[in-house]
Amino acid sequence: MPIIRSDYKKPFYLFNSHLETIIPSALRKVDGVNYDRQRLELDDGDFLDLDFLLHDQRKDSILVISHGLEGSSDRPYVMGLAKLFFENGFDVCAWNCRSCSGEINRLPRLYHHGDTDDLHYVLAEVQRLYNHKNIILAGLSMGGAMSLKYAGEDREEKIKSLKGVIAYSVPTDLRGSSLTLNEKGNGFYRKRFLNKLKNKLLLKKDQFDGLIDFSKIDEIKNFQDFDAHYTANISGFNSVDEFYENASCGNFIEGIKVPSLLVNAKNDPILSDSCYPYKLAESHQYFFLETPKTGGHVGFMQRGDEYTWSERRALKFAREIL
Repeated sequence: MPIIRSDYKKPFYLFNSHLETIIPSALRKVDGVNYDRQRLELDDGDFLDLDFLLHDQRKDSILVISHGLEGSSDRPYVMGLAKLFFENGFDVCAWNCRSCSGEINRLPRLYHHGDTDDLHYVLAEVQRLYNHKNIILAGLSMGGAMSLKYAGEDREEKIKSLKGVIAYSVPTDLRGSSLTLNEKGNGFYRKRFLNKLKNKLLLKKDQFDGLIDFSKIDEIKNFQDFDAHYTANISGFNSVDEFYENASCGNFIEGIKVPSLLVNAKNDPILSDSCYPYKLAESHQYFFLETPKTGGHVGFMQRGDEYTWSERRALKFAREIL
């Protein structure tokens, strides 16, 4: 598909990519979202918490939202998207990755960018409970990576009612993005994410004393260290290279067979140059790529609007799909 020309223009007061990223995350408030939480018990003994917005009269279509790294369904970027779609006639499910719903999960493992098995369990449960005619995936950052990877995977049991994918601020190349986080100007994001993940590991240490080697936790200074010592091992990969290969959604986009939109701002401070798959989009029947000049990472704020540009863009694309 042709590369889409974007019409997004940032507010004048967000004069660099860091402000575009941090201000919406820290200051944005979304009111009027009251989820109905349902717990999905998994066959491996763990659980996932699913938060729903459902109309009294069931709709044909449901949006399933996957949050970003160390996010949750109550982050403003999830709630804004959920509220906008619900107001426009969609049912919504915003699910929480293992350990992200406010209660630590039961197993040693956490979650990662390529954790599409858990996304599949969510979709299967949503279909079992409500049997919507149309399911659309929406993912932010890590959640977008999961969503695009799922759509591109060759799995027999893929949900048949999946009609499309909307993803933005996505690290399609996980290794490249992790190296970008090492850059001097990105220390704030690197430290913030790593501190949250280290705190999760300390909870795991209390849960499973002796099961996991935590001796190197104080030596972790970047995501390569974290992924090599913990993510890859805990998630069942033989090496960090195998993890990056399997978890990078850019390696699966070619297999997508439903309309899918990826929006990555050119000034996203967390994405590497390899996270803008222009050549793939030019020759792909279903993959649309839009790269606004500005927007930051999961930013895209608009002056005087309750919703972000990316949320309204997502709704427009969903309507086009259906």
